[in-house]
Amino acid sequence: MDDRAKRFRAWDALEGRQEIVSPETVLPEDDLVFFLLDTIPQLDLSAFYAYYSTDGRGQPPFSVEMMVTLLVYSYSVGVFSSRKIAAACERNLAFLAIVGPDRPDFRTISEFRKHHAAAMRPLFIEVLRVAGELGMVKLGNLSTDGTKIEANASRHKAMSYGYMFKELARLENEIEQLLAQADRVDAEQDAALGSRRGDELPEELKRREDRLAKIREAKARLEAEARARATEEQRERDAAEAERQAAGKKRRGKAPAPVDPTPDDKAQTNFTDSDAKIMKRSNKGFDYCYNGQAAVDGANQIIVAAETTADANDKRQAVPLAKAAMANLAAAGIERPRDEQGQPLSIPNTADTGYYSAENMQGVAEAGLDPYFAVGRDKHHAPQADPSAAAPSGSADASSTPADSGGTADENPKAAMAKKLRTATGRALYAARKHIVEPVFGQIKRVRGFRKFLLRGLELVSAEWQLICLTHNLLKIWRHVSSVP
Repeated sequence: MDDRAKRFRAWDALEGRQEIVSPETVLPEDDLVFFLLDTIPQLDLSAFYAYYSTDGRGQPPFSVEMMVTLLVYSYSVGVFSSRKIAAACERNLAFLAIVGPDRPDFRTISEFRKHHAAAMRPLFIEVLRVAGELGMVKLGNLSTDGTKIEANASRHKAMSYGYMFKELARLENEIEQLLAQADRVDAEQDAALGSRRGDELPEELKRREDRLAKIREAKARLEAEARARATEEQRERDAAEAERQAAGKKRRGKAPAPVDPTPDDKAQTNFTDSDAKIMKRSNKGFDYCYNGQAAVDGANQIIVAAETTADANDKRQAVPLAKAAMANLAAAGIERPRDEQGQPLSIPNTADTGYYSAENMQGVAEAGLDPYFAVGRDKHHAPQADPSAAAPSGSADASSTPADSGGTADENPKAAMAKKLRTATGRALYAARKHIVEPVFGQIKRVRGFRKFLLRGLELVSAEWQLICLTHNLLKIWRHVSSVP
């Protein structure tokens, strides 16, 4: 071989295979896993222990601190499947640093996540409390938005309301035929073999009756949802009519047809996850989804409220999310900012036009926030408002209405909100919305890859969304602490 050829370092496969590797000596000192190993055991995890308070059977379970740390770290680094988490516990140093030699299997991880769904909200509050103690929550601008996340439901396991009638008729006819056939068989066997028990149910009949029961249940569910939507639509019509009359405007065109409380023939329900609903996704058509809602503080993108709904429309979420945000802040011990005289300042709440309604503005204000909600889409190249327009006072009382901050008491609520957004303060607050809440969803969905819920049913999905959002906050806290000299 030419002596001038490139030389390579020696390599012995057996030497690397037999080497004992320690996570503490290989991973960086400020790695996320060490931060979580120090932080999670310091949190109040009593909500997780409550599950075991009345159950003394079986072998001792895995440590609560270890399982919570494992789940939190997994969701923080984009590993969501219980099977993938279990596999990582065997070959990933960071995961090995958490579990050590006693590693849970994927069923244990999956069951822990399901059984402790109710404990995720208290854990979210605990993480929010840590962020508040570090001064990361300023409450200068709470921005509200929602994102559609795919449900764990197959589109092939669904049925429309119109098709249910045909399927019910077909199944009922087949069951009648099977029952008649069973009667003939019973009569023939009685004549040939004598008496028999007569309580055996043919397997074919059992399958059809089970499917018939599921379709009837799904049909009743669609009808109940249609009645609820009709009630809500009638309430919105009445509110819009009252607002129109208060503004002194005449109705244009014909009066709308009465609200129909029956489902549309194309209305669908899913047999895999009955709580999931068909929703339009950005550039992806329609799919079974849930609507993940978040209220984000503008200082460090800390999520202060995280809720999940099966409603595609954001308009119904403004008030519940505002109430959840204020309840979470109180539970976490985070007080609203105060002025130089010690008076509490209002907390601005910004949201896009999907959340606006006069009723929502009143409800958000009553919850303790000062709403800055868009009333419609701005036209491109529209002239800017006069920057010298009067801005609402920053120390307005929490119970003030939109009219108190942007217009006179007898002014149209929509016009008052539009006027409020045209002020220098309103434009500055609303312009900040797009770099407060929208990047949060990008970090969750694109960076960490969470685009589909693994659990099913609104209750479990809500717990999983809480887990996703509290890990987002923990990542922000970790980076904040790491950046401090």
